[in-house]
Amino acid sequence: MGESRDEELDVLIGAIPEGWSRARVAGQTWGVTRTTRAGGKVVSFEAEHLGGAEGLGANIWFTADGAVLKPCEVPAERVMQLLRSVASPQADARATTRA
Repeated sequence: MGESRDEELDVLIGAIPEGWSRARVAGQTWGVTRTTRAGGKVVSFEAEHLGGAEGLGANIWFTADGAVLKPCEVPAERVMQLLRSVASPQADARATTRA
């Protein structure tokens, strides 16, 4: 439950820089954190709407069968929507900068 395997996920999380960065999503500023663990086999992704109360998180496990999304108390599609916005080169999310 709340788990999905997806090649798109591998591409999207790969577009997020390691560490903390600022991103614009639908005109709003978000703080995004990517932390890689276990020799690259697990990535933790957290996002927080700066100046707002919304936030979400997920772990991505890289298995022999592909990337597996494990969202934390939010629907998987919500995590994927945010990843698509942050990783999209056309979106205003590309205003991402390192802290």
